[in-house]
Formats: sequence, C-alpha cells, structure tokens
Amino acid sequence: MIKYLIVGLLLTTNVWAQSLDKIVAVVNDEVILESDLQDMEQTIRQQIRQRDAAMPPSDILRKQVLERLIMQRLQIQEADKVGIRVGDDALNAALKQIADKNQLTLRQFRDVLEKDGYDFSQFRETIRDEMIIARLRKSQVEDRVVVSDREVDNFLATQKIQDGGQVEYDLQHILISLPEAASPEEVQAAQEKLEKVQALLKEGGDFSQVAAGYSDGQNALEGGELGWRKQGELPSLFADVVPTLAVGEVSQPLRSGSGFHLVRVKDKKSEDVHLVKQTLASHILIKTNELTTDEEARQRLEKLRERIVNGEDFAELARANSDDTGSAIDGGSLGWVSPGVMVPEFEEKMNSLAVGEMSEVFKSRFGWHLIKVFDRREENMAEEYQRSKAREQIRQRKIDEEMETWLRSMRDEAYVEYRNP
Repeated sequence: MIKYLIVGLLLTTNVWAQSLDKIVAVVNDEVILESDLQDMEQTIRQQIRQRDAAMPPSDILRKQVLERLIMQRLQIQEADKVGIRVGDDALNAALKQIADKNQLTLRQFRDVLEKDGYDFSQFRETIRDEMIIARLRKSQVEDRVVVSDREVDNFLATQKIQDGGQVEYDLQHILISLPEAASPEEVQAAQEKLEKVQALLKEGGDFSQVAAGYSDGQNALEGGELGWRKQGELPSLFADVVPTLAVGEVSQPLRSGSGFHLVRVKDKKSEDVHLVKQTLASHILIKTNELTTDEEARQRLEKLRERIVNGEDFAELARANSDDTGSAIDGGSLGWVSPGVMVPEFEEKMNSLAVGEMSEVFKSRFGWHLIKVFDRREENMAEEYQRSKAREQIRQRKIDEEMETWLRSMRDEAYVEYRNP
C-alpha cells in the first residue's frame, strides 16, 4: 500500500503538471516518462546510424530501449541503497577526459553537443549515472570474481591442445649409457657416474662442458645440444617432463633402455614473442607523516643523495634509511622492473635515467624518492604474457556470467509495471 501511495505522490508532484508527458513504466517507487524513453530512443538511433547498422523496427527498438531504461533505473536504485555516489569533481574530470579524447576543450565539447541537439545538463547527469552504475558493477560483481592458478593452467593446457602446441624448446641432453641386459655392477657404475654428473651441475658446472666430458650421447661434443624441438617433436621419454621445466632447469634422471638421461631446457619460445624492456633499479623512499613534514623528508633525502655522490654506498644508505621496508632489506633493490608496475611518476623518472645514473630527489604519491639504475634488458615475457592474457580472458568470462545472473536476479526481485504497452 505504501508503494502505491509513493507512486501516487510522484504522480502528483513530478508528473501531473506535465500533462503531455505520460508514464510508460513504474520501477519500484520511481516512474519512467515518455520523454525519458524518447530521449534514450533518439540516442540509440543515432548510435545505430553511426555504426552504419540496420535499424530495428520501431516497436522492437522501443521495447528494447524501455528494458534498458528499466535496468538502468534498478541499478541506480541499488547504488543508492549501498551508498555509491559520484560527486561533481569526479564527474567534471570524466567530462574533461571525454572532451580531451575528442581533442576539444570542455566548452567546445558542450557547444558541439548542444549543436547536435543534446541538452548539456542532461548529458552530465547521463554520464553521472553511467559512472555510478560502473562503480556498482565493480563492487558487486567484478571485484568478487577470483581466478585461480589452476583455472589458468587448465585453460592454457586446453589451448595448447587446440592450437597444436606451438611452444618450441631448445634442449641439451646428457646420457649415461647402459648396455642391454646390464649386470647389477654395470648399473651401479652408471649410477655412480650419474651422481657425479649431478654433483658437478649442482655446484654450478656448465652443462655444455659436463656433457662434453661425461655424456655418452651422440651430441656430447656439441655440449649435448639437441637443438630446437616443437612439443610434438620431443622424444616420448621427454614429452611429459620438458613442458614442466623452467628455462635453465635440468630434469631429474630419466631411465630408458639405453641408460639414464638428464635433459635441460636451454631456452623456449612460442609463436607469441612478447619482448619487454626491463630496468634493474634501486631506490630510497622517505615518507611524510605526522612526525616528518614534506620539506623535512625532501631535505633528508637530499642529504642522503649528497653522501652517495661523495662516495658512500647506495645500498647501505638504503638499508639504514629507506621507508620502503620491502626493498630496504635488499639495499633498496627493486629487481628487474617491467613497464606498468610502478606508479607513472616513478616509472617516468626511472626511464629517463641512463645505466649507472642516479636521479634527483623527486616526489610521488608515496613520498620522496631517489632512484639509481644499474642495468637494462629486453626480456621475452611470452609465458607471463600468455598467463596474464589467459587470466583476463577467464576473468572476463566469469564476470559476464556473474553479471548476467546478478542483473536477472535484480530484475526478478523488482516491482515493474508497464503503463503504455
């Protein structure tokens, strides 16, 4: 009863004065007006024309547009319940981004919209609603989707079967041979030789040199090189083992009729080569807080920089002074840094430095930094890239499924009444 009283109040205060603006639907305690439907329909028609797509029949288009309006209204209502808002500052920033993408000032963008027949105030509120809905979907669906490593592994395994396994491996091999019908003494001697080879490799011996000195394989003198082999070209003894090895890793001994085998993955590649420029860098961070002002943090780091310039060790000063506890223990080392890992202001400063160069003191959102670059390289991150891409594909699929369920549940639980069939 209360619901209908509220709807009646809405009719009296917001709608009745607009005698020509009919109600086309009631969504919980709100109404959708004919003017709302016509505005949305006009926008959709224009988008269809811009795509140069076939225009649906008017009655079907009208029905689809009305359903979209209903779902938008339901999501705005849900966002209001959970306290999601978009303030004017965030809205203005989003509008400026849209204008920038169109290479226009905000004023020029407004003029273009009004010239095309759009009311700018109404456009602002449309963008606000879209931002609210995006935040709602993120909090209620997207942020709750989890993709496990096992799902990624299974996805990539299936993909490998489907695409024929295009990974190639550069292999090295050591064979400790056994004669046919080997005696226990011969097996014992071969095992002792194998253990010696494993000990040499464990101590850091070069695989090629160890192979040349101890392997009974045909390619011993070539350092045990087997060359590049595709997945389908691997010897059956190696087929299940090689794909599990990292680059540089040596297998456990594999027994066959010909003896004991050790196989090493020297390198691997796929048809997807994804080269990434990485930087080996260290930094010192001084944070600001209740006890350390912005200016004090800057001055403190300036003094540290001066000490390094005068010959003191960067790593030692990082250990003693850096507020980044994770890297401080390693002398400020960040390891090999790939693009996109650091915040933009940090990455920009790091990329501007030559190898061996130290930055000036600069500020990021985390505090004041000092960076030193030690080396750079190009790394083939194809495997990491494939895993990242697979994870995102799985995540997007799960989001689509969860989103459909969430929206359907919201629609099923809502009160929706059509007033103008």
